[in-house]
Amino acid sequence: MREPTEREARLLDAAVVTGGLGPRYTQPHREYHNLMHIEDVLLRIEELEPPAEHELALVLAAWFHDAVYQPGQDDNEDRSSYAASDALEQVGADPTLIAEVVRLIRLTASHEPENDDAAGAVLCDADLAILAAASDRYAQYASAIRQEYVHVPESDFNTGRAKVLRRFLDRPTIYRTAHGREHWESAARANISAELAELNQPPPTC
Repeated sequence: MREPTEREARLLDAAVVTGGLGPRYTQPHREYHNLMHIEDVLLRIEELEPPAEHELALVLAAWFHDAVYQPGQDDNEDRSSYAASDALEQVGADPTLIAEVVRLIRLTASHEPENDDAAGAVLCDADLAILAAASDRYAQYASAIRQEYVHVPESDFNTGRAKVLRRFLDRPTIYRTAHGREHWESAARANISAELAELNQPPPTC
């Protein structure tokens, strides 16, 4: 990706501070949805080489897409989009940019952008790139997700987690960008299938 202009860099820095993203992403319950995840999403966006006109909105959306994260809540993306809108308004961002950031953040609830939504495809694929990680990294990710739901009984977690994972496998493709389909699809399906097999194992006997 291109280097941000001085104005864009100032806007991003101001929005991150105004949105309180440092404290948000270091909350103790965030075993996975933390600053390391944001860094990884930003790196994957760069790898996907989005058109220059989408870059600023994508970077802002990446920073804010998990600004609000409470495990088990179904309005995290909406609340994160409100946090982004509020912060960006306070720092004087263009309303068109704000609307696009809000739209992109809300897409991460379903990870199902329209076929012609280039920016949406990039953000959703970047957010899901962890599914295609090397097996040891994927195991760390799956363990971190379990820790975020440590309050949920094992059987209930396994049922809910399996439902989420099967949704991805049931799609024609998990990834919407050509790069994602070429480089990540096979590994993601293998990782998900392995985790599903583990979730479906009966508990060990004493």
